[in-house]
Amino acid sequence: MNSDSKKKNEILDQIRISKIQKIKVAIADIDGVLRGKYLHKDKFLAAAESGFGFCNVVFGWDSSDACYDNAAYTGWHTGYPDALARIDLNTFRKVPWDGGVPFFLGDFEDTQGRPLAHCPRQLLKSVIARAKTAGYQAFCGMEFEWFNFRETSQSWAEKKFIAPEPLTPGNFGYSVLRMNQNQPFFAAIMDELLAFGVPIEGLHTETGPGVYEAAILFSEALEAADRATLFKSSVKEIAHRFGILPSFMAKWSAQHAGCSGHTHQSLWSLDGSKNIFYDGNDSHRMSPLFKSYLAGLLKCLPEILPMFAPTVNSYKRLVDGFWAPTKPTWGIDNRTVAFRVIPGSSKSTRVEARVPGSDVNPYLCVAAGIAAGLYGIEKGLELKDAPIDGNGYQSDAERLPRNLMESTAKMSDSKIARELFGDAFVEHFVKTREWEWRQFQDSVTSWELQRYFEVI
Repeated sequence: MNSDSKKKNEILDQIRISKIQKIKVAIADIDGVLRGKYLHKDKFLAAAESGFGFCNVVFGWDSSDACYDNAAYTGWHTGYPDALARIDLNTFRKVPWDGGVPFFLGDFEDTQGRPLAHCPRQLLKSVIARAKTAGYQAFCGMEFEWFNFRETSQSWAEKKFIAPEPLTPGNFGYSVLRMNQNQPFFAAIMDELLAFGVPIEGLHTETGPGVYEAAILFSEALEAADRATLFKSSVKEIAHRFGILPSFMAKWSAQHAGCSGHTHQSLWSLDGSKNIFYDGNDSHRMSPLFKSYLAGLLKCLPEILPMFAPTVNSYKRLVDGFWAPTKPTWGIDNRTVAFRVIPGSSKSTRVEARVPGSDVNPYLCVAAGIAAGLYGIEKGLELKDAPIDGNGYQSDAERLPRNLMESTAKMSDSKIARELFGDAFVEHFVKTREWEWRQFQDSVTSWELQRYFEVI
Protein backbone atom coordinates (compact mmCIF):
# COMPACT_ATOMS: atom_id res chain seq x y z
CA MET A 1 0.00 0.00 0.00
CA ASN A 2 1.47 3.37 -1.00
CA SER A 3 1.57 6.33 1.37
CA ASP A 4 -1.35 8.11 -0.35
CA SER A 5 -3.63 5.06 0.00
CA LYS A 6 -2.55 4.61 3.60
CA LYS A 7 -3.36 8.23 4.38
CA LYS A 8 -6.81 7.94 2.81
CA ASN A 9 -7.57 4.76 4.74
CA GLU A 10 -6.52 6.48 7.95
CA ILE A 11 -8.90 9.35 7.19
CA LEU A 12 -11.80 6.99 6.55
CA ASP A 13 -11.01 5.06 9.73
CA GLN A 14 -11.05 8.34 11.64
CA ILE A 15 -14.49 9.15 10.22
CA ARG A 16 -15.81 5.66 11.06
CA ILE A 17 -14.88 5.84 14.73
CA SER A 18 -15.93 9.48 15.13
CA LYS A 19 -19.06 10.23 17.14
CA ILE A 20 -19.97 12.94 14.63
CA GLN A 21 -22.73 11.64 12.37
CA LYS A 22 -22.58 14.24 9.61
CA ILE A 23 -19.90 15.35 7.16
CA LYS A 24 -19.85 18.54 5.10
CA VAL A 25 -18.86 18.27 1.42
CA ALA A 26 -18.62 21.05 -1.17
CA ILE A 27 -17.62 21.84 -4.74
CA ALA A 28 -16.86 25.14 -6.46
CA ASP A 29 -19.13 26.27 -9.29
CA ILE A 30 -18.07 28.24 -12.35
CA ASP A 31 -17.98 31.49 -10.33
CA GLY A 32 -15.98 29.92 -7.52
CA VAL A 33 -18.97 29.87 -5.17
CA LEU A 34 -18.93 26.88 -2.84
CA ARG A 35 -21.98 24.66 -3.26
CA GLY A 36 -22.32 21.89 -0.71
CA LYS A 37 -24.34 19.79 1.66
CA TYR A 38 -24.17 17.68 4.79
CA LEU A 39 -24.02 13.91 4.31
CA HIS A 40 -24.87 11.32 6.92
CA LYS A 41 -21.74 9.42 7.91
CA ASP A 42 -22.89 6.19 6.28
CA LYS A 43 -23.73 8.02 3.05
CA PHE A 44 -20.35 9.73 3.11
CA LEU A 45 -18.42 6.48 3.59
CA ALA A 46 -20.20 4.99 0.59
CA ALA A 47 -19.65 8.14 -1.44
CA ALA A 48 -15.96 8.15 -0.57
CA GLU A 49 -15.64 4.84 -2.40
CA SER A 50 -17.90 5.34 -5.42
CA GLY A 51 -18.81 9.02 -5.58
CA PHE A 52 -22.29 10.48 -5.26
CA GLY A 53 -24.84 12.26 -7.40
CA PHE A 54 -24.82 16.06 -7.34
CA CYS A 55 -27.27 17.97 -9.54
CA ASN A 56 -25.37 19.36 -12.50
CA VAL A 57 -27.33 22.61 -12.26
CA VAL A 58 -24.36 23.86 -10.25
CA PHE A 59 -22.71 24.38 -13.65
CA GLY A 60 -25.94 25.52 -15.25
CA TRP A 61 -26.78 28.62 -13.23
CA ASP A 62 -25.15 31.87 -12.21
CA SER A 63 -24.14 33.20 -8.79
CA SER A 64 -27.78 34.19 -8.15
CA ASP A 65 -29.14 30.73 -9.11
CA ALA A 66 -30.63 32.02 -12.37
CA CYS A 67 -30.41 29.26 -14.96
CA TYR A 68 -28.46 29.93 -18.14
CA ASP A 69 -30.53 29.82 -21.32
CA ASN A 70 -27.55 29.56 -23.65
CA ALA A 71 -25.40 26.69 -22.31
CA ALA A 72 -25.16 23.31 -24.03
CA TYR A 73 -23.81 21.29 -21.10
CA THR A 74 -26.99 21.41 -19.07
CA GLY A 75 -30.29 23.25 -18.98
CA TRP A 76 -34.00 22.66 -19.32
CA HIS A 77 -33.16 20.66 -22.43
CA THR A 78 -31.27 18.08 -20.32
CA GLY A 79 -33.60 17.97 -17.33
CA TYR A 80 -30.73 18.86 -14.98
CA PRO A 81 -29.61 15.32 -14.12
CA ASP A 82 -27.08 14.36 -11.47
CA ALA A 83 -23.39 14.45 -12.27
CA LEU A 84 -20.94 12.18 -10.48
CA ALA A 85 -19.09 14.04 -7.73
CA ARG A 86 -15.87 12.53 -6.41
CA ILE A 87 -14.73 13.35 -2.88
CA ASP A 88 -11.05 14.27 -2.59
CA LEU A 89 -9.97 12.72 0.69
CA ASN A 90 -6.75 14.75 0.59
CA THR A 91 -8.82 17.87 1.34
CA PHE A 92 -9.90 16.58 4.76
CA ARG A 93 -10.38 19.34 7.33
CA LYS A 94 -12.46 19.99 10.41
CA VAL A 95 -14.51 23.17 10.65
CA PRO A 96 -13.66 24.87 13.97
CA TRP A 97 -16.71 27.15 13.91
CA ASP A 98 -19.08 24.27 13.09
CA GLY A 99 -18.41 21.94 15.99
CA GLY A 100 -15.40 20.33 14.34
CA VAL A 101 -17.52 18.72 11.61
CA PRO A 102 -15.35 16.94 9.01
CA PHE A 103 -15.16 18.76 5.69
CA PHE A 104 -14.11 17.67 2.20
CA LEU A 105 -13.89 19.22 -1.26
CA GLY A 106 -14.76 17.36 -4.42
CA ASP A 107 -14.92 17.65 -8.18
CA PHE A 108 -16.80 16.03 -11.04
CA GLU A 109 -16.52 13.29 -13.64
CA ASP A 110 -18.49 12.92 -16.86
CA THR A 111 -20.62 9.91 -17.83
CA GLN A 112 -17.53 8.09 -19.14
CA GLY A 113 -15.67 8.48 -15.86
CA ARG A 114 -13.34 11.17 -17.21
CA PRO A 115 -12.69 14.55 -15.53
CA LEU A 116 -15.63 16.82 -16.34
CA ALA A 117 -14.37 19.53 -18.68
CA HIS A 118 -16.73 22.13 -17.21
CA CYS A 119 -15.50 21.66 -13.60
CA PRO A 120 -13.05 24.41 -12.54
CA ARG A 121 -11.15 22.21 -10.10
CA GLN A 122 -10.72 19.54 -12.75
CA LEU A 123 -9.45 22.16 -15.19
CA LEU A 124 -6.75 23.18 -12.74
CA LYS A 125 -5.81 19.55 -12.13
CA SER A 126 -5.35 19.06 -15.88
CA VAL A 127 -3.03 22.09 -16.08
CA ILE A 128 -1.02 20.82 -13.09
CA ALA A 129 -0.70 17.43 -14.78
CA ARG A 130 0.63 19.15 -17.91
CA ALA A 131 3.25 20.93 -15.80
CA LYS A 132 4.31 17.68 -14.15
CA THR A 133 4.60 15.94 -17.50
CA ALA A 134 7.00 18.71 -18.51
CA GLY A 135 8.98 18.16 -15.30
CA TYR A 136 7.70 21.06 -13.21
CA GLN A 137 5.80 21.47 -9.98
CA ALA A 138 3.78 24.68 -9.73
CA PHE A 139 3.54 26.60 -6.46
CA CYS A 140 1.19 29.50 -5.82
CA GLY A 141 0.05 31.84 -3.10
CA MET A 142 -3.00 34.10 -3.28
CA GLU A 143 -3.72 37.40 -1.56
CA PHE A 144 -7.15 38.93 -1.14
CA GLU A 145 -8.37 42.40 -0.29
CA TRP A 146 -11.98 42.77 0.81
CA PHE A 147 -14.27 45.32 2.45
CA ASN A 148 -16.19 44.64 5.67
CA PHE A 149 -19.50 46.21 6.67
CA ARG A 150 -21.66 46.42 9.77
CA GLU A 151 -24.49 44.63 8.01
CA THR A 152 -26.18 41.27 7.83
CA SER A 153 -27.69 39.59 4.78
CA GLN A 154 -31.09 40.70 6.09
CA SER A 155 -30.17 44.33 6.79
CA TRP A 156 -28.43 44.62 3.42
CA ALA A 157 -31.56 43.36 1.65
CA GLU A 158 -33.76 45.73 3.67
CA LYS A 159 -31.56 48.62 2.53
CA LYS A 160 -32.27 47.61 -1.08
CA PHE A 161 -28.52 47.04 -1.49
CA ILE A 162 -27.69 50.74 -1.07
CA ALA A 163 -25.25 52.50 1.27
CA PRO A 164 -23.75 49.74 3.40
CA GLU A 165 -22.15 50.90 6.66
CA PRO A 166 -18.38 50.30 6.63
CA LEU A 167 -16.85 48.49 9.58
CA THR A 168 -14.54 51.47 10.25
CA PRO A 169 -14.39 55.00 8.81
CA GLY A 170 -11.69 56.65 6.76
CA ASN A 171 -8.50 55.53 5.05
CA PHE A 172 -6.13 53.85 7.46
CA GLY A 173 -3.82 51.30 5.82
CA TYR A 174 -1.63 49.09 8.01
CA SER A 175 -3.41 50.52 11.04
CA VAL A 176 -2.67 48.84 14.36
CA LEU A 177 -5.44 50.98 15.86
CA ARG A 178 -8.08 49.69 13.45
CA MET A 179 -6.86 46.12 13.97
CA ASN A 180 -7.29 46.46 17.72
CA GLN A 181 -10.75 48.00 17.41
CA ASN A 182 -11.92 44.78 15.77
CA GLN A 183 -9.47 42.43 17.48
CA PRO A 184 -11.88 39.51 18.05
CA PHE A 185 -12.71 39.35 14.33
CA PHE A 186 -9.06 39.73 13.35
CA ALA A 187 -8.01 36.99 15.76
CA ALA A 188 -10.76 34.65 14.63
CA ILE A 189 -9.63 34.95 11.01
CA MET A 190 -6.03 34.16 11.91
CA ASP A 191 -6.66 31.43 14.48
CA GLU A 192 -9.71 29.63 13.13
CA LEU A 193 -8.50 29.55 9.54
CA LEU A 194 -5.18 28.11 10.72
CA ALA A 195 -7.10 25.38 12.52
CA PHE A 196 -9.09 24.85 9.31
CA GLY A 197 -5.95 24.23 7.26
CA VAL A 198 -5.92 27.65 5.58
CA PRO A 199 -2.87 29.33 7.14
CA ILE A 200 -2.71 33.12 6.82
CA GLU A 201 0.79 34.48 6.30
CA GLY A 202 -0.20 38.09 6.98
CA LEU A 203 -3.34 40.10 7.76
CA HIS A 204 -3.63 43.89 7.91
CA THR A 205 -5.93 46.82 7.17
CA GLU A 206 -5.73 48.37 3.72
CA THR A 207 -6.44 51.92 2.59
CA GLY A 208 -10.17 52.45 2.69
CA PRO A 209 -13.09 52.18 5.13
CA GLY A 210 -13.21 48.71 6.63
CA VAL A 211 -10.92 47.04 4.08
CA TYR A 212 -8.53 44.21 5.01
CA GLU A 213 -5.89 42.28 3.12
CA ALA A 214 -4.78 38.70 3.80
CA ALA A 215 -1.94 36.73 2.29
CA ILE A 216 -2.51 32.98 2.30
CA LEU A 217 0.58 30.86 2.86
CA PHE A 218 1.87 29.56 -0.50
CA SER A 219 1.62 25.88 -1.40
CA GLU A 220 1.36 23.47 -4.32
CA ALA A 221 -1.02 24.91 -6.90
CA LEU A 222 -4.12 22.77 -6.25
CA GLU A 223 -3.81 23.21 -2.51
CA ALA A 224 -3.31 26.96 -3.05
CA ALA A 225 -6.56 27.21 -5.03
CA ASP A 226 -8.37 25.07 -2.44
CA ARG A 227 -7.15 27.36 0.33
CA ALA A 228 -8.15 30.49 -1.57
CA THR A 229 -11.63 29.18 -2.30
CA LEU A 230 -12.12 28.11 1.30
CA PHE A 231 -10.72 31.41 2.56
CA LYS A 232 -13.39 33.52 0.89
CA SER A 233 -16.24 31.33 2.12
CA SER A 234 -14.76 30.93 5.61
CA VAL A 235 -14.27 34.65 6.17
CA LYS A 236 -17.96 35.17 5.41
CA GLU A 237 -18.99 32.44 7.85
CA ILE A 238 -16.73 33.72 10.62
CA ALA A 239 -17.76 37.34 10.04
CA HIS A 240 -21.45 36.52 10.46
CA ARG A 241 -20.76 35.66 14.10
CA PHE A 242 -19.55 39.22 14.67
CA GLY A 243 -22.37 40.95 12.81
CA ILE A 244 -20.05 41.72 9.89
CA LEU A 245 -20.77 41.31 6.19
CA PRO A 246 -17.63 40.95 4.02
CA SER A 247 -17.65 41.73 0.30
CA PHE A 248 -15.19 40.34 -2.23
CA MET A 249 -16.54 42.48 -5.05
CA ALA A 250 -13.72 43.78 -7.21
CA LYS A 251 -14.96 47.36 -6.85
CA TRP A 252 -17.87 48.21 -4.57
CA SER A 253 -17.43 52.00 -4.73
CA ALA A 254 -16.07 54.35 -7.41
CA GLN A 255 -14.50 56.44 -4.66
CA HIS A 256 -12.24 53.70 -3.34
CA ALA A 257 -9.59 51.45 -4.80
CA GLY A 258 -10.73 48.01 -5.86
CA CYS A 259 -10.02 44.68 -4.21
CA SER A 260 -7.26 42.51 -5.61
CA GLY A 261 -6.74 38.78 -5.79
CA HIS A 262 -3.01 38.88 -6.53
CA THR A 263 -1.56 35.51 -7.42
CA HIS A 264 2.09 34.59 -6.83
CA GLN A 265 3.51 31.82 -9.03
CA SER A 266 6.73 29.86 -9.41
CA LEU A 267 7.84 26.57 -10.95
CA TRP A 268 9.95 24.08 -9.04
CA SER A 269 11.61 20.75 -9.72
CA LEU A 270 9.32 17.76 -9.17
CA ASP A 271 11.04 16.89 -5.90
CA GLY A 272 10.56 20.47 -4.67
CA SER A 273 14.27 21.06 -4.15
CA LYS A 274 14.90 23.75 -6.77
CA ASN A 275 13.11 26.93 -7.78
CA ILE A 276 13.47 26.80 -11.56
CA PHE A 277 12.66 30.51 -11.86
CA TYR A 278 15.85 31.51 -10.03
CA ASP A 279 19.18 32.29 -11.66
CA GLY A 280 21.69 34.01 -9.40
CA ASN A 281 23.83 35.06 -12.37
CA ASP A 282 21.08 37.05 -14.06
CA SER A 283 20.73 40.77 -13.27
CA HIS A 284 17.11 40.21 -12.26
CA ARG A 285 17.76 36.67 -10.94
CA MET A 286 15.49 35.34 -13.69
CA SER A 287 16.27 32.04 -15.37
CA PRO A 288 15.71 31.69 -19.14
CA LEU A 289 12.76 29.42 -18.35
CA PHE A 290 11.27 32.12 -16.09
CA LYS A 291 11.56 34.63 -18.91
CA SER A 292 9.72 32.32 -21.32
CA TYR A 293 7.04 31.70 -18.67
CA LEU A 294 6.58 35.45 -18.24
CA ALA A 295 6.49 35.94 -22.01
CA GLY A 296 3.66 33.40 -22.11
CA LEU A 297 1.73 35.30 -19.45
CA LEU A 298 2.09 38.56 -21.38
CA LYS A 299 1.04 37.04 -24.70
CA CYS A 300 -1.93 35.09 -23.38
CA LEU A 301 -3.34 37.64 -20.93
CA PRO A 302 -5.56 39.61 -23.34
CA GLU A 303 -7.06 36.37 -24.70
CA ILE A 304 -7.85 34.72 -21.34
CA LEU A 305 -8.68 37.86 -19.38
CA PRO A 306 -12.17 36.68 -18.26
CA MET A 307 -10.48 34.01 -16.13
CA PHE A 308 -8.74 36.83 -14.23
CA ALA A 309 -11.61 39.34 -14.48
CA PRO A 310 -14.81 37.26 -14.59
CA THR A 311 -17.58 39.73 -13.71
CA VAL A 312 -19.04 42.96 -15.04
CA ASN A 313 -17.72 44.64 -11.92
CA SER A 314 -14.16 43.34 -12.45
CA TYR A 315 -13.53 45.96 -15.12
CA LYS A 316 -14.51 48.84 -12.82
CA ARG A 317 -11.36 47.94 -10.88
CA LEU A 318 -9.06 47.84 -13.91
CA VAL A 319 -8.70 51.62 -14.30
CA ASP A 320 -5.63 53.82 -14.40
CA GLY A 321 -4.21 55.03 -11.12
CA PHE A 322 -6.13 52.72 -8.79
CA TRP A 323 -3.45 50.10 -8.05
CA ALA A 324 -4.73 47.71 -10.72
CA PRO A 325 -3.05 47.19 -14.12
CA THR A 326 -4.67 48.09 -17.40
CA LYS A 327 -2.06 46.81 -19.87
CA PRO A 328 -0.09 43.56 -20.42
CA THR A 329 3.15 44.83 -18.89
CA TRP A 330 5.83 43.63 -16.51
CA GLY A 331 8.38 45.16 -14.20
CA ILE A 332 10.78 44.46 -11.36
CA ASP A 333 9.01 44.99 -8.03
CA ASN A 334 6.68 47.45 -9.78
CA ARG A 335 3.08 47.64 -8.55
CA THR A 336 1.77 49.51 -11.61
CA VAL A 337 2.24 46.61 -14.05
CA ALA A 338 0.30 43.42 -14.77
CA PHE A 339 3.12 41.07 -13.77
CA ARG A 340 5.44 42.10 -10.95
CA VAL A 341 8.66 40.09 -10.90
CA ILE A 342 9.99 39.64 -7.38
CA PRO A 343 13.72 38.86 -7.67
CA GLY A 344 14.29 37.27 -4.30
CA SER A 345 16.39 34.37 -3.15
CA SER A 346 16.52 30.86 -4.58
CA LYS A 347 13.41 30.18 -2.50
CA SER A 348 11.41 33.36 -3.03
CA THR A 349 11.94 34.45 -6.66
CA ARG A 350 8.51 34.51 -8.31
CA VAL A 351 6.03 36.49 -10.37
CA GLU A 352 2.95 38.20 -8.99
CA ALA A 353 -0.04 38.45 -11.31
CA ARG A 354 -1.75 41.72 -10.35
CA VAL A 355 -4.67 41.62 -12.80
CA PRO A 356 -6.92 39.26 -10.81
CA GLY A 357 -9.44 40.83 -8.45
CA SER A 358 -10.91 39.38 -5.30
CA ASP A 359 -13.95 38.24 -7.30
CA VAL A 360 -12.01 35.52 -9.16
CA ASN A 361 -12.70 31.83 -9.10
CA PRO A 362 -9.32 30.74 -7.64
CA TYR A 363 -9.27 27.48 -9.61
CA LEU A 364 -9.68 29.28 -12.93
CA CYS A 365 -7.32 32.08 -11.96
CA VAL A 366 -4.51 29.72 -10.95
CA ALA A 367 -5.13 27.46 -13.95
CA ALA A 368 -5.01 30.42 -16.32
CA GLY A 369 -1.73 31.70 -14.92
CA ILE A 370 0.09 28.38 -14.98
CA ALA A 371 -1.27 27.40 -18.41
CA ALA A 372 -0.21 30.73 -19.93
CA GLY A 373 3.26 30.43 -18.42
CA LEU A 374 3.65 26.87 -19.68
CA TYR A 375 2.56 28.06 -23.11
CA GLY A 376 5.49 30.45 -23.11
CA ILE A 377 7.88 27.66 -22.20
CA GLU A 378 6.44 25.16 -24.69
CA LYS A 379 6.57 27.69 -27.53
CA GLY A 380 10.02 28.94 -26.57
CA LEU A 381 8.78 32.54 -26.33
CA GLU A 382 11.33 35.25 -25.67
CA LEU A 383 10.83 38.11 -23.26
CA LYS A 384 11.31 40.92 -25.78
CA ASP A 385 9.97 43.94 -23.91
CA ALA A 386 12.15 45.55 -21.26
CA PRO A 387 10.71 45.81 -17.76
CA ILE A 388 8.64 48.92 -17.08
CA ASP A 389 10.59 51.30 -14.88
CA GLY A 390 8.13 53.72 -13.37
CA ASN A 391 4.48 54.31 -14.26
CA GLY A 392 3.07 51.27 -16.05
CA TYR A 393 -0.09 53.15 -16.97
CA GLN A 394 1.98 55.27 -19.38
CA SER A 395 3.28 52.25 -21.29
CA ASP A 396 2.78 52.09 -25.06
CA ALA A 397 1.34 48.57 -24.73
CA GLU A 398 -2.21 48.07 -26.02
CA ARG A 399 -4.83 48.44 -23.32
CA LEU A 400 -6.61 45.35 -22.06
CA PRO A 401 -10.31 44.94 -22.97
CA ARG A 402 -12.41 47.45 -21.07
CA ASN A 403 -15.46 45.34 -20.25
CA LEU A 404 -16.61 41.76 -19.81
CA MET A 405 -18.27 41.48 -23.22
CA GLU A 406 -15.18 42.73 -25.06
CA SER A 407 -12.88 40.36 -23.20
CA THR A 408 -15.28 37.43 -23.56
CA ALA A 409 -15.52 37.92 -27.32
CA LYS A 410 -11.74 37.95 -27.51
CA MET A 411 -11.53 34.72 -25.54
CA SER A 412 -14.22 33.10 -27.66
CA ASP A 413 -12.21 33.80 -30.81
CA SER A 414 -8.89 32.80 -29.25
CA LYS A 415 -7.05 29.79 -30.62
CA ILE A 416 -4.68 30.06 -27.67
CA ALA A 417 -7.50 29.76 -25.12
CA ARG A 418 -8.82 26.64 -26.82
CA GLU A 419 -5.34 25.15 -27.01
CA LEU A 420 -4.81 25.78 -23.29
CA PHE A 421 -8.20 24.72 -21.93
CA GLY A 422 -10.03 22.76 -24.62
CA ASP A 423 -13.13 23.61 -26.64
CA ALA A 424 -15.61 22.18 -24.12
CA PHE A 425 -14.48 24.40 -21.27
CA VAL A 426 -14.02 27.52 -23.39
CA GLU A 427 -17.44 27.16 -25.02
CA HIS A 428 -19.18 26.74 -21.68
CA PHE A 429 -17.26 29.44 -19.86
CA VAL A 430 -17.77 31.94 -22.67
CA LYS A 431 -21.52 31.29 -22.62
CA THR A 432 -21.64 31.92 -18.87
CA ARG A 433 -19.83 35.25 -19.30
CA GLU A 434 -22.09 36.26 -22.18
CA TRP A 435 -25.05 35.50 -19.90
CA GLU A 436 -23.52 37.63 -17.15
CA TRP A 437 -23.16 40.56 -19.54
CA ARG A 438 -26.76 40.21 -20.71
CA GLN A 439 -28.04 40.36 -17.15
CA PHE A 440 -26.16 43.63 -16.69
CA GLN A 441 -27.36 45.04 -20.00
CA ASP A 442 -30.98 44.32 -19.09
CA SER A 443 -30.75 45.96 -15.67
CA VAL A 444 -31.60 49.55 -14.74
CA THR A 445 -28.87 50.96 -12.54
CA SER A 446 -28.85 53.71 -9.94
CA TRP A 447 -26.49 55.65 -12.24
CA GLU A 448 -29.16 55.67 -14.95
CA LEU A 449 -31.85 56.77 -12.52
CA GLN A 450 -29.71 59.60 -11.20
CA ARG A 451 -28.69 60.74 -14.67
CA TYR A 452 -31.93 60.44 -16.64
CA PHE A 453 -34.94 60.15 -14.28
CA GLU A 454 -35.72 63.87 -13.98
CA VAL A 455 -33.88 65.77 -16.67
CA ILE A 456 -34.42 63.80 -19.90
